[in-house]
Amino acid sequence: MSIQILFSFLFLLVASSSSYASVQDFCVADLSKSDTPSGFPCKDVKKVSVSDFVYSGLAAAGNTSNLIKAAVTPAFTAQFPGVNGLGISTARLDLAVSGVIPMHTHPGGSELLVVIQGTICAGFISSANTVYFKTLNKGDIMLFPQGLLHFQINSGKGPALAIVSFSSPVPGLQITDFALFANDLPTEIVAATTFLDPATIKKLKGVLGGTN
Repeated sequence: MSIQILFSFLFLLVASSSSYASVQDFCVADLSKSDTPSGFPCKDVKKVSVSDFVYSGLAAAGNTSNLIKAAVTPAFTAQFPGVNGLGISTARLDLAVSGVIPMHTHPGGSELLVVIQGTICAGFISSANTVYFKTLNKGDIMLFPQGLLHFQINSGKGPALAIVSFSSPVPGLQITDFALFANDLPTEIVAATTFLDPATIKKLKGVLGGTN
């Protein structure tokens, strides 16, 4: 392989794996266009303003009047176009008393949680099925590696608040309970793969809106 071919290959490899923002100062998302595997196309720089880099949506508490007594207010690309291509985003987590963020994963990024108020029991499970969990208090920080199952529970006597950040502008989300019980996956398949009895599965499907 000649040196020219080698350099050409390396250039294409780097170019294909880099975000828009790695070759320019920023890439504010043009939300009028379709998303791509590397993020949204860049907004015309002449139309970019400081408001693209400021987001006030995390100031207000989320609505925790729901089944899980919790709310997540995101500042991902769709809400905060300035994070597009930068490999970062954030969100606000509100947990009422006994509130819980059920076991879930973020396939697109790792998560860092900072407790602002209250007490939160949080943890994750490694691919070797080792469990890491701890009760966190104000000022504590916990990391949840990309793709691993994890959870947060308000274990205190009052509301809890946390700010989370992600290593992706679109980290993705899959909640295990919803994946199993909030769709039309047949009960017999859920039973065969989870070892739960059909009556329990149908009860959970009834709670979460699943069928079959």
